[in-house]
Amino acid sequence: MKLLNYTSKYFAFLLFFVLTGWAVIFYFQMLDEIYDSMDDGLENQKMLVIRNSKQQDAINIKPEFGDGYYTLYSISERSALGFKDSYRDTLMYMQNEKDYEPVRLLESVFKKGDEYYKVKIITSMVEEDDLIEDLLFSIIWLYLGLIFSIIILNNLILKKVWNPFYKLIGNLRKFKIENDTEIELPDSKIEEFNILNENIQTLISKSVKSYRSQKQFIENASHELQTPIAISINKLELLLEDNGLEESQANRIISVIENLERLSRFNQSLLLLSKIENKQFPNVDEINFNELTQSIVADFEDLLIHRNIEIEIESIDELNFSINPDLAQILLTNLIKNAILHNADSGKIKIRITSGKWQISNPGKIALIEKDLFARFQKVKDNSHSSGLGLAISRAIAELYQLELSYTFGDAHIFKIDFPQHK
Repeated sequence: MKLLNYTSKYFAFLLFFVLTGWAVIFYFQMLDEIYDSMDDGLENQKMLVIRNSKQQDAINIKPEFGDGYYTLYSISERSALGFKDSYRDTLMYMQNEKDYEPVRLLESVFKKGDEYYKVKIITSMVEEDDLIEDLLFSIIWLYLGLIFSIIILNNLILKKVWNPFYKLIGNLRKFKIENDTEIELPDSKIEEFNILNENIQTLISKSVKSYRSQKQFIENASHELQTPIAISINKLELLLEDNGLEESQANRIISVIENLERLSRFNQSLLLLSKIENKQFPNVDEINFNELTQSIVADFEDLLIHRNIEIEIESIDELNFSINPDLAQILLTNLIKNAILHNADSGKIKIRITSGKWQISNPGKIALIEKDLFARFQKVKDNSHSSGLGLAISRAIAELYQLELSYTFGDAHIFKIDFPQHK
């Protein structure tokens, strides 16, 4: 959930409870005012009826409401004593409506001479009920309108407030440390965003500086190591050409040369792995993996003939993918070479290519441990010519381009590359 929606969600919940409480209180306050107004009117009418009755010589008894808005009749002293005015809602048949309608009723007692009288006064609640109903619906619509209006306005305002933050996120997504470009940090009037920008700028500057130093160190170290190794190998090869050497001495020199060559390959592999992880291969092209596979297999033709190994290529569909050409070559070369070197003589290797998958398999009897297989310096067999970095390099290339390189075992060792757009 986005930060804007997350804050709006809590604001909406808070607003809901606040406005709900406010609407309920307002509704009952207005209801109380309406009833107070009606009761004041009834009280005034009661006073008029009592005053008129006391001014007359004889009180006109009215036991029914048929011809007016009040009734008046005599009651006993016992019933009158302790009686208090009471207001209540009731129903009365209305001639004009032809139905029972709600009315507000006031009952009171007064004394004239030695006699006690009870008066009942009514006032219609039809208009008041309509007013209450209209008030209720008005509050509901006002309530909903306020909530939606405030939420919408809040989103618009917050979106503008958070705009520098979202711009910063977008720029961070586009920023690539290997491209040697500066990140653009948006200006803001908000102090916290400016502090965030300053800290991000400091962090990126340190990261870029460390990246450049590491890159330069790796390149320099590799070059400085490679040069003396090459010189040592050349001098030892010249020494081998000396006819005065004994066989044991020549064998020792050959052993030293082999170890130096292994050290050279190891140094080159580490440099390559570091460059891959540092994303120093920015150039990409659309590579046809069907043609690339055929080309690499042809390069291994002499070794295949020597080991009496056959490679069967099954191209079901064209497989094209945007990748650095050198890394694509290294990726497939490592997998094919691995299958050849760790295959039994006369064994058959199968390569299967579809529109979204490249797969190679070679015969085997025991499954390999996958978690160790792609780790650095892991060797399936004791091979003095292997640096133990081949599959680690292949995994690094796959991760760089969001490819999924996996290993499974059935009747054969199977290495599979799944391409993201086809998964």
